[in-house]
Parts: sequence; C-alpha cells; structure tokens
Amino acid sequence: MKTNFETHPESHKSNHTSKLNWLRASVLGANDGIVSIAGLVVGVSGATDSTQIILAAGVAGIIAGAISMAAGEYVSVSSSRDTEKALLKKEKYELEHYPKQELEELAHLYEHKGLSRKTAVLVAKELSEKDAYAAHIDAELGIDPNNLTNPWHAALASSISFLAGALIPMLAILIPPALVRVPFAFGAVILALVITGTVSAKIGQASIVRAVIRVVAGGLLAMIVTYSVGRIFGVSGS
Repeated sequence: MKTNFETHPESHKSNHTSKLNWLRASVLGANDGIVSIAGLVVGVSGATDSTQIILAAGVAGIIAGAISMAAGEYVSVSSSRDTEKALLKKEKYELEHYPKQELEELAHLYEHKGLSRKTAVLVAKELSEKDAYAAHIDAELGIDPNNLTNPWHAALASSISFLAGALIPMLAILIPPALVRVPFAFGAVILALVITGTVSAKIGQASIVRAVIRVVAGGLLAMIVTYSVGRIFGVSGS
C-alpha cells in the first residue's frame, strides 16, 4: 500500500523531446546503413573486381540490415509501449484507491516546478477536479495515452532510414570505374558521415566537431579494416 508520494516508484519524465528522439533515431539509422554497407562493399571490393559479386553482396547486406533494423526497432518499441500501458494502468488504479496520496504527490510535483506550496495545492486540486487521470499522467509520466508509439511505424521508419543511408556507399562503389571505385566510395561515405554527424549534433545540441570526428573515425575504421581483410583474402573476378 502506498502511503505517501515519496514511495512512488514511477519515473517522472517529459514527453516534449519525443519528436526529436524520432529524428535522432532516423539519423542514427541512416548512419548505420552508411557504415555497415560501406564496410561490406569496400571489403568485397578489396577481394574482387567483379561488379556482380559486389552488387550481390551489397544487396544481400542491405536486405539483411533493413530487416534486422526493423525487427530490432519493433521489439524495442513494443517493449516500451507495453511499459507505458502498464504505467497508465497502474496510475489509474492508484487514483481509484489512493486519491489523497495521489493529490499530495501531484501538488509536490508542481512545487518542484517552482510553485509555492499554496499555489501547487490549488493547481493540483483544480486539475484533479477537471480530470485527475489526465493531470497525473501528464505531470508524472509525460505519456499521451492517445498517442503511444506504434511499433510498426517505428520499424518502417528505421528500415527506410537504413535503406536511405545504405544506398550511398552502394551507388558510390558501383558507379565509378573499377580503378577508382574504392577511393570514390571512401570520399562519398566520409561526406555522408559528416552530414549525419552534423545533423545528429544539432539535434542533440552537442559539439558538431566531436560528433563528426566520432562518426567519420568509426566509418573510416570499418572501411579500412574490411578492405584490408578483402585484400588478404582476395580472389579473381570477372
């Protein structure tokens, strides 16, 4: 039995960054597509000059990566959605069985936002009289019960962003002549990573230079390692 607001187990969070989180996830999905497929096709290019083999490996990697991203996002968002539903159900139960404690908790939350004790209690009472459930899930949970994240939408968005990113190294390795395809791919991937790093930093209000260095360094390392492995196990192409 909950006796006061201090024993409340729920985490209090704001939902005002949900759209930014979606955008950030899309950028990261594109970044994953760029790096993983770049590493794959550059590695294969190190082993063979065969355009058919490079194309087959790239297409297989893109399909596998897109499905993996979609499946992972679906599972992750489904789990998060189930947690949100459980918290909403728990809040409704507590409001029905412990209304006084819930009112005190709501007032305490508004005090922490800067209101005086008297004003916080007044606001909590007025909001509770109008719609206690809506007031609590907004102040405590930051969840909109009518706008829960759809796992299918998340899976589709993740898959599309991965595909969009993956097309850059794929086209960069296939369009140029064999003699310059690897350096051309390196250049295209670095440019793409600079863009995704910059966008990601702006979304998170972080240092652009640091973000760009991190993603570019990671992409370069992946391509250098896979290309070196490809050269070691090189085969003749046709």
